Amino acid sequence: MKKILFYDCFAGISGDMNLGALVDLGVDPDYLSRELEKLNIEGFRLEVGRDMRKGISGTKVTVVVDHPENEKHRHLSHIEQLINASSLSDNIKTTSLAIFNRLAEAEARVHNISKEEVHFHEVGALDSIADIVGAAICQAYLEVDEIQASPVQLGSGFVKCAHGMMPVPAPATAEIVADIPVRTGLVDYEATTPTGAAILAATVDRFVTGMDLVVHKTGYGIGQRDGEIPNVLRVHLAGENTVRTEDVEEEEAILLECNLDDMNPEWYTHVTELLFDAGAADVFMVPIVMKKSRPGHMLSVLCGFGLAGRMKEILFRETTSIGLRTYTVKKSMLRREVVKVRTKYGVIDVKRSFYDGKVVNEKPEFEQCRRLAGEHGVTLEEIRKEVYKNI
Repeated sequence: MKKILFYDCFAGISGDMNLGALVDLGVDPDYLSRELEKLNIEGFRLEVGRDMRKGISGTKVTVVVDHPENEKHRHLSHIEQLINASSLSDNIKTTSLAIFNRLAEAEARVHNISKEEVHFHEVGALDSIADIVGAAICQAYLEVDEIQASPVQLGSGFVKCAHGMMPVPAPATAEIVADIPVRTGLVDYEATTPTGAAILAATVDRFVTGMDLVVHKTGYGIGQRDGEIPNVLRVHLAGENTVRTEDVEEEEAILLECNLDDMNPEWYTHVTELLFDAGAADVFMVPIVMKKSRPGHMLSVLCGFGLAGRMKEILFRETTSIGLRTYTVKKSMLRREVVKVRTKYGVIDVKRSFYDGKVVNEKPEFEQCRRLAGEHGVTLEEIRKEVYKNI
């Protein structure tokens, strides 16, 4: 089964939230630190611990810079040299450089310069290098076959960056998330940073509006803020949902109900046949106890939207009810097919139902079985046995 990493970005994503979520999902923090040492950069370390936001417990990863004097602006070429000169695996190098290229391309478009001229400002700092290369290390550690993500919450308001106050999403973030499904307005701050957006843009294979997977494990990465909305990134390790949805058809229908306690029960069959003849998908009755402890029946009719008027007319004309209840319901129906089964008593239609690509039910047509039983003077059970013997 395909192994899938799913990003649920309901509250956005940042570089440190991503590291926290993937460590919470199972990445060994000591392994992550050892791999980052392969960059041969001194002056930073990881602090990993447990934290909580709005009752949600998760992992918080902070990149602590011990020597601020080592912080400097870097061009893309400097970043590429740093990564390529390391002893990291080729896969991690490729992913890291892809994320940095997304950032460089976005900054270049915003400032109308070539990506080689881009000064990486914040994303050239040690903590952002650790966030980006760390993301590549963690994803490689999990050995997933595919990465999926939900629409990304960007937030709202303004954010302070190297060029001053910018609207959310910041111009670079807006460039990075082009062609990615996003949402805004959940919070009044920058929910998704350029680094977080670039990680998704460079590594996610597919963005989906709803998750159709089998979840095996969930991790939470804790963010820096603590407001009304839990500042966490949720990630899942999951497998494909192997249920064949084509075997289940869903549609909306109308359900009409009325209670009967003063109607001659001999009329029930007449009304039921009229409803079926008019196109009802199903008609059924349930015994109930009504006011003053009178016994009665609840008559229910299931039909398509276009037939509701005709069903109401039959119920009001042919029953003693003076009021109806109407509901919109959703029907889930298994795929069905009819096969003809030849027996020594004759040919009988058998209805087969399918789920997940397999036959889950086989039922002979009752009226045909009853007719053949009468014609041949045998029991219904004998007919049934002959059918299943020849299926």
